[in-house]
Amino acid sequence: MAAPPPRVNVLGVGVHTLNLRTAITTLQSAIESRTKGYVCVTGVHGVTEAQSDPGFRAILNHAFLNTPDGMPMVWVGRWFGFEEMERVYGPDLLIEVCKASQWTRWKHFFYGGGPGTAEALADVLQSKFPRLQIVGTHTPPFRPLTPTEFQEFQARVEEARPDIIWVGLSTPKQELFMASALSSLDVPVMIGIGAAFDLISGKVRQSPRWIQRSGFEWLYRLVQEPRRLWRRYLKNNPLFVWRLFLQLSGLRRYSLDAD
Repeated sequence: MAAPPPRVNVLGVGVHTLNLRTAITTLQSAIESRTKGYVCVTGVHGVTEAQSDPGFRAILNHAFLNTPDGMPMVWVGRWFGFEEMERVYGPDLLIEVCKASQWTRWKHFFYGGGPGTAEALADVLQSKFPRLQIVGTHTPPFRPLTPTEFQEFQARVEEARPDIIWVGLSTPKQELFMASALSSLDVPVMIGIGAAFDLISGKVRQSPRWIQRSGFEWLYRLVQEPRRLWRRYLKNNPLFVWRLFLQLSGLRRYSLDAD
């Protein structure tokens, strides 16, 4: 199996120096060899959450891939000389993997979202990619699964035998779920893509491409969902910038001590 690319240290979180092409190539290698691993799609919110939660930081640092979901991750990577690094945004990763799956014949299972969201996502993707193999969807309750519920989900996965389970929960809920569930499920790869379920299904409007590339997508989302996101962005973003200044200026060291 091809080894994942190097990582760049962003406040103690190892973010892989990927672009969409190298991400898909690495995923293909894992799926074809049936090598188990979970993929985290990490931006400022995830890195900031990891500062106060060593367990969550360990989950990110043990991911098979930890993709640069936000432009700040890309800018840090390029600061350290990884010029090929580009944003690997959850919705883009989902679309490109599904496009490739029309020929690789990978099978997909969608887990997460609110009532009806996973089904709506599956319909949109099936319409866009007619040869795509979608073998299941599941909307979990807004709480951890009971042992019985997990066994039922486990049986569905065993019957469907997907190559990828896409997980659309919030951070850090989706990462905790993938890290704890992967070893018990008959699937090689789980990918946590959070809001991509809502964005691709059309439940939430996606920002224009130029805003995504500018690094101000957070502001676009804040305007759309102020009551849910104001605390995350207005607290986390300045804190991230300050901590990053300390790291890049050499005033504070952040080690990947969760490896």
